[in-house]
Amino acid sequence: MSTVRPTILVCDDETAIRSIVATKLRGAGLDVIEARNGLEGYCWCDHSALPEGTPAKSPVPLVPALIVTDLQMPLLSGIEMAMKLKAFGPTSQVPVLMLTARGYIVEREQLLQTNIKAFVPKPFGANQLLEQVRAMLAASSEQPGLRMPGNEGTRAEAA
Repeated sequence: MSTVRPTILVCDDETAIRSIVATKLRGAGLDVIEARNGLEGYCWCDHSALPEGTPAKSPVPLVPALIVTDLQMPLLSGIEMAMKLKAFGPTSQVPVLMLTARGYIVEREQLLQTNIKAFVPKPFGANQLLEQVRAMLAASSEQPGLRMPGNEGTRAEAA
């Protein structure tokens, strides 16, 4: 019996940060999908949001086990993406880990419209980030009614 590896969606407009995060997570045995901004990240999950004429990057919409995203990105910020993902049925329960500049404050009203479960301030250590990701994956797997999505084609089921 093969083990299903959780898929993590990593969204950051800074190539170096996205690459460091993705490399660390892949090294820990996780599957990683990378997106260059919030809109691209959202479109991985909701193909109906793709601009007209743009082909989907996968045959089946992605439902990641966890999303690691930057807060400030072009086209769709991390907060805006998190709000849209929470409102979109298949991703409504997917937890989000937000990478932020030190001292950036997210309003409580905005936070309640998302599944942001943790903030990691930049600069951060790759090991610190990996520990947080592992803790969030463990917490998600313990929620009743929430199945841990794995590879393409897997959908989370609402509780």
